[in-house]
Order: sequence, then C-alpha cells, then structure tokens
Amino acid sequence: MHSANLISGRTFRQVTAALAITAATCLAVPASAQESSDPIKLTLHDWTGQLITTNIMGEVLKKAGYSIEYVQADYLAQFAGLETGDLHIAMEMWETTGREAMDAATATGKVENFGPTGMKAKEEWWYPAYMKEKCPDLPNWEALKDETCAEAFSTAETAPKGRYLGGPVTWGGFDDERVEALDLPFEVIHAGTDAALFAELESAYQRKAPIMLWVYAPHWAPAKFEGEWVEFPEYTSECYNDPAWGSNTSAAYDCGKPFGEIWKVGWAGLKENWPGAHAAVTAFTIDNDEMGAMITKVDLDGMSVDDVVTEWMGANEDRWSGWIKQ
Repeated sequence: MHSANLISGRTFRQVTAALAITAATCLAVPASAQESSDPIKLTLHDWTGQLITTNIMGEVLKKAGYSIEYVQADYLAQFAGLETGDLHIAMEMWETTGREAMDAATATGKVENFGPTGMKAKEEWWYPAYMKEKCPDLPNWEALKDETCAEAFSTAETAPKGRYLGGPVTWGGFDDERVEALDLPFEVIHAGTDAALFAELESAYQRKAPIMLWVYAPHWAPAKFEGEWVEFPEYTSECYNDPAWGSNTSAAYDCGKPFGEIWKVGWAGLKENWPGAHAAVTAFTIDNDEMGAMITKVDLDGMSVDDVVTEWMGANEDRWSGWIKQ
C-alpha cells in the first residue's frame, strides 16, 4: 500500500553510503574554509618526552582534520626552518638550554612563542647519593674543585680529572664552557644519544660506580634513582652574556643552567594559515608528573611512543577536544 513512499534496500544503502562519505569529508577538513590544506610540519628531536608531546599534538591536529608531517630536526638548528616557514611547530624549547636561540628567532618576527607547555624544566649536573661519601661537600659546586673529589668521579680515560657525561652535543647547554669558566678539574664527554646517556646511568648505579652526568626533569631518572643536582652559582642572563659577571671576570658561563618553562614555538605564519591549529597548540598543556609517567612507560616499561600517545588520547578526549574548539 505504501510502496510509492519506500526506498529500495539497494537505494537506501547507496544513500547511506553517500551520507557517510559526506560526513567523513566534513570531518576531514579544518573548520575554517580559509585555512590552508597544506600539511603542518612538526619537528621531532631525540628524547622521549619530546616525541610524546609532538605526537600528542599531531594526533590532536589530525582529529581536527589537519594534514600532518613529522620532520626530524636538530634542536637548535631547527630555528632556521621555523623562520622560513619550512617547519611550523616545535613542541619543546627548554628554558634551560634553548632560551638564547629562541629569543634570537622570535626577535626576527618570523618565529612566535606559543606559550608554556605547562612543564617546568630542570637540567643540571647530577650525581648518585652514594657519591657523597667520597665528596661530602656536595652539592656545593665548589666541592668539585677539590682534586680528591674530582678524582672520585674519574674514569681510566679522564684520570686524574673527573668525568662529566653531558648530553648529545646538539642539546647545547654550555657545559664545556662552564668547566673552563669555573676552572673545574673535569673533562666533558658527550653521550651520543639520550638512550645512551641513561643506559650509562643505569649501569653505573647498579654497580655503585662513580658517575656525574646531565640529568633533566621531567624524566623518570630523578624519581627512580636517589641523587642530587650540583648547586652552581644561580643563572642570570648576564652570566651568559657578560664575562665581567660572576667569579670569573674574564669568561661567561660561570654559573649553572637556567631553570624554568618548556615552551612551544613555531613559524609566525601558523596563525594566518591555520588559525585553528594555532589555537590548539596555544591551548596544549601537560604537567611534569603526567609527562614523567608517560616517559616511564616508554623508557622503562617498553611501550612504544605510539601506544602511549594512543592511550593518552583515549583517556583525555574531553581535554584535547577542548583545545580544538578554541
């Protein structure tokens, strides 16, 4: 009786499929028709936390319909690409090591500081608590000037000088300059990778072997191992830029590393080309405890970065969906 008003099963399936395609298409493009369809390029570096923050941001932008590319880039040299617009977003620029490069780039007007990530950075010379027996005046940095203390941190390749295991040379940090400026009887040896740095800490700690190295937070190491950061003269911008400042009036870097924010930075054209993405990156925030837990899952529990990011996305949908509704 009502056959004239019915749609055949086949036709119904065709209409349903067409509607599904249309809906998918709507979800696959940014909300603003004016936004560029070009891929947004996010930089990847060589430490676990940065890979996590970058992949989280990339997945969030994908949810908003953007095309994403990940580009391996040098931590400090990336600013050349950010200034030209060949790279677009760098999710972690640490106050401790990258402030000068960031300030120089933003001063050109071609790079924008998108604000803090919510994480607080600490990077400094670190030693296990068991080394205090051999160098009891630590954490005061002046204890390292004592030859007996320095020798306690030596290895066959550096003796009688102490050995300081720094991060990969691409991280910056001015440790070689710090040793010279403070006249420390130490030799700086740079680890090849982030993984090598902390593998050596694991090995030394298990054997109660001497080690002084670059440790940073947020990270699992300060939570897993008992130890302390060396207390150098407090950082000021003058320390890095004015040799007359500090205990050595003829050399800069006679102080510790700065502490502070971990920043999000990127190409100044991001806001004009992808305003929705710009709003999402600006809104992104994660704290030290949350990041430390995710780094632990990758570095200690054997999960992949992709799996940790997927888990985080599933548990925090209300949070990240708010970033893309800005």
